[in-house]
Amino acid sequence: MIQQLEKIAKKIDKARDSFEVTVSYDIPTEIAFKNQKYPIYVYSIGSQKPSAPVLFITGGVHGLEKIGAQLAWSLLKTTLDKLQWDQSLQYVFNSVRLVIVPLVNPVGYFHQMRSNGNGVDLMRNAPIIATTKTPFLIGGQTFSKKLPWYQGAGQQLEIENLVLKEAFLKETKKSKCVISIDFHSGFGMKDRIWFPYSYKPEPFDDLPEMYSLITLFENSHPYHIYQIEPQSKSYMMNGDMWDYLFSKFKESNPNATYIPLTLEMGSWIWVKKNPLQLFTPGGVFNPIKEHRLKRTYRRHHLFFDFLLKALLSNEVWSFQNFPLREKNKKLAMAKWY
Repeated sequence: MIQQLEKIAKKIDKARDSFEVTVSYDIPTEIAFKNQKYPIYVYSIGSQKPSAPVLFITGGVHGLEKIGAQLAWSLLKTTLDKLQWDQSLQYVFNSVRLVIVPLVNPVGYFHQMRSNGNGVDLMRNAPIIATTKTPFLIGGQTFSKKLPWYQGAGQQLEIENLVLKEAFLKETKKSKCVISIDFHSGFGMKDRIWFPYSYKPEPFDDLPEMYSLITLFENSHPYHIYQIEPQSKSYMMNGDMWDYLFSKFKESNPNATYIPLTLEMGSWIWVKKNPLQLFTPGGVFNPIKEHRLKRTYRRHHLFFDFLLKALLSNEVWSFQNFPLREKNKKLAMAKWY
């Protein structure tokens, strides 16, 4: 994966002037582990106006869930390839900014670990405590880093999460409309789109806008594959990084719209079709056979394209007067709660 990201970086350096829109990358840090250094890449494509709508994509937060990083890489590569000829996509990126962090946890990815090199589950690491009881261990635990789902000590962000926080707030601090989507796998037989919160069962502040966005998607793509719901419907947990970043974003940008999403790919269907992969590294979380990996890439590109176009036309769904917000909140509560 690092080699693939290096190739993309070299491609950008070589062909930067040939792109019709701004394309750049940064390596804000390298994680040291066992005498090696692992870079974290942050790619930015499109409008550099601070107020531009932003789509922020992350993968590889859990090292064992390699498909998340691979999907993020696939979207990045395809976007760069299309930008060299697709005028309609160039038009989108004249107004929208795409930021991709394909591999948040490179140490976990390369060393077959869910956690980072310190034994910390990066999606249980934020200083957010659940308001009700969470599932034992799965909801985050502080007993030992030798057990999975370890939150870390002292509610301090790990360096990977510090990089993620700084990159996110830098790219979005003046934007009036932001959507983030974090790629994961390993839960159930169906692909799910989760939205906040995971630390409490109550709805998040931008629920009316979430309802409008998903209504557009379901009307435009009525045969989509996703189960769309609050994450608290599936399970609750401590330390969710996106719950934390939502609160930080709203502190500095209270009038903006922010929709944090998680794509949880249902890996059990891959295991059902190929039970032997249970005995392979990462087989519980990833499609092992090549044709299933390619099918996974294909099936999520449609939602990616929709999110880009929804951000381009964000005034249709993200700017609502008080009566419309109240109406949509009631409809959302009836639909999801």
